[in-house]
Amino acid sequence: MTGERRIGVLGMGTHLPPTVRTNAEVAEGAGVTAEWIGERTGVLKRHVAGPDEAASDLAAHAVRSAAEAAGIDVADIGLLVCGTSTPDELGPSTACRIQTLVGASRAVALDVSAACSGWLFAAKVAHDWLRGTEEIRYAAVVGVEAYSKFLDPADRGTAVLFADGAAAAVLGPVPDSQGFTRFSLGSDGALADRVLIPAGGSRLPASAATLAGHGHCIRMDGRTISRFITDVFPRLITDALDRGGLGIQDVDCFVAHQPNPVLLRRIGADLGIPADRLVVVGDEVGNIGAASTPYALAHAAARRRLRPGDRVLLAVFGAGMTWGSALLTWSGAPALTPQTTAVPASATGTRTARRPELEGVPR
Repeated sequence: MTGERRIGVLGMGTHLPPTVRTNAEVAEGAGVTAEWIGERTGVLKRHVAGPDEAASDLAAHAVRSAAEAAGIDVADIGLLVCGTSTPDELGPSTACRIQTLVGASRAVALDVSAACSGWLFAAKVAHDWLRGTEEIRYAAVVGVEAYSKFLDPADRGTAVLFADGAAAAVLGPVPDSQGFTRFSLGSDGALADRVLIPAGGSRLPASAATLAGHGHCIRMDGRTISRFITDVFPRLITDALDRGGLGIQDVDCFVAHQPNPVLLRRIGADLGIPADRLVVVGDEVGNIGAASTPYALAHAAARRRLRPGDRVLLAVFGAGMTWGSALLTWSGAPALTPQTTAVPASATGTRTARRPELEGVPR
């Protein structure tokens, strides 16, 4: 029966815009030092989209790479789900923009809005959709953010952390011993005002006053968010292990949202997760929101840390507040993680072209 087939990852792709903003550049506007940023957050650099690049442009690169890694034509994608909190427009969905850019003309396209938890929420939608219909065999699930468009450079609580990037996975049928199991998702809207972009929606439409008050920039109550992460991340790990009847030693790879590398490593150590099993990529890319978790998963696959049959525990948390976890038995899927030649954010003229290094792909 269709509803009984297992759904897993068939291929992954990522994309980072080539322009890099260093800690020294961010520190100047935020009124701190580069050393302060490194010590407090662990973030060393972040990639930023160009003036003419929107979230859909970044996501399209990642979806194409994921389809190539999976060995399918983008025209065979029957469902395209985008997780983002920085859409191209309030409407239509950014997924529809991505669909046109990549040529997935037969795909059903829709967005899922769950902030930094968005990719796993979107993966759950795609997972259940694929299990429930025989008409669609492949789904592309992409997380993308263009946070740099919504930052106040003087706000050290956000400017030092948030960045731009995209990561995608093609999901489809896998053998019974592989794929996703034990999704668990949750939300608490009582904390929705702790991190948000307050203006630009129907509650506070754009106006001269909202522009003057930086209402279109990300605002975050850093202390509340830190306490939330410190509480929810261990709970996600322990609950997922309990549901699966597993211990820390039974999981080969822990892949989590990347809000702050220093905080992530500290909580991981407190939980007893071996350092070589916890994927940390936020030091090199910052917090790329809905793209963080799939980017970390693709990173693990591309660096050959994941082997067929490895058990992965996914844990996400973000604004809303939202959170979730899932267990994933790895299928051996390749990941295309093209490298870019970094261009300083202060550089002028034409950006250096991407130099694709196809990692994690059998040759």
